Amino acid sequence: MSELREQHIATIKDTARKLTGAKRRAFQAQVALDYLDGSPRRAETVFGWSRKSVELGLHELRTGITCLDNSSARGNRKTEEKIPQLEEDIRSLAEPDSQQDPKFQSPFRYTRTTAKAIRQALIEKKGWKDEELPCEKTIGNILNRLGYRLRRVQKAKPVKRVRETDAIFENVKRENEASDQREDSLRISIDGKAKVDLGDFSRRGKSRGKEATQADDHDMRAKEKLAPFGILDVPGGLLTVIFGISRETSDFIADCLQQWWDMNRGRYRHIRQLVINLDCFASVGRTCCWCCDCGLNARVPVIGGCG
Repeated sequence: MSELREQHIATIKDTARKLTGAKRRAFQAQVALDYLDGSPRRAETVFGWSRKSVELGLHELRTGITCLDNSSARGNRKTEEKIPQLEEDIRSLAEPDSQQDPKFQSPFRYTRTTAKAIRQALIEKKGWKDEELPCEKTIGNILNRLGYRLRRVQKAKPVKRVRETDAIFENVKRENEASDQREDSLRISIDGKAKVDLGDFSRRGKSRGKEATQADDHDMRAKEKLAPFGILDVPGGLLTVIFGISRETSDFIADCLQQWWDMNRGRYRHIRQLVINLDCFASVGRTCCWCCDCGLNARVPVIGGCG
């Protein structure tokens, strides 16, 4: 046996720790041959290595045959592998309350059922005993491995496009083009915007002066709320914005149109037809009703188009 200093032993042990599997056994066997007369027992005493691993390494060096490690068979198996019936019962309970990923970006299915509820259902509906089942956390891990992720069920989104969409927009385009070609027809676009709070708010504004203007740090004490309503003369590019203090009701929209018409009556003396393009704001769903009752039809015919 060759003498090894403490520094040499530490270096050899550190090198062995950095190797794995057959490479580590080959290194340990070679060290045992070079410094310990090929004795696995001395290798265990000096370096703290497993005597069986050193013996296997020596056999591999002598025969030239390398043993393959079956690392996957080590450790405890998954619960659903040990109890296949448990997996089937969990699937049968989770599947009815699950839905596919709405964006189809993952294979996971989302379920509203919790691990606690699944465990209780296994006892009540599948006949399992409490002591036969794993804990609630393990049930949750099994659900995750089976592809069932706990997430709130997403509400169905409204359809943005229907079969009639192309026909609707084709009709709007046709009416707009017909209006633009007539000298006695005017096309306007109306839209409502979010209400504006009135008060001493900063709104990240700046003012030039010797002293800074004082403002509230939160928009919580609004003195009033104004509802803006815009009317655009599409061919002429003339924009009129009217502010009201009520909600965006049909009456409010009709009053804004009446006020706009009274303000521009002289400008549009030759107009005999008014085409209104509607945007999607609060009361757009009832425009077909108020278009005929707003008072404009007593002076000009009204054609409503959703654009």
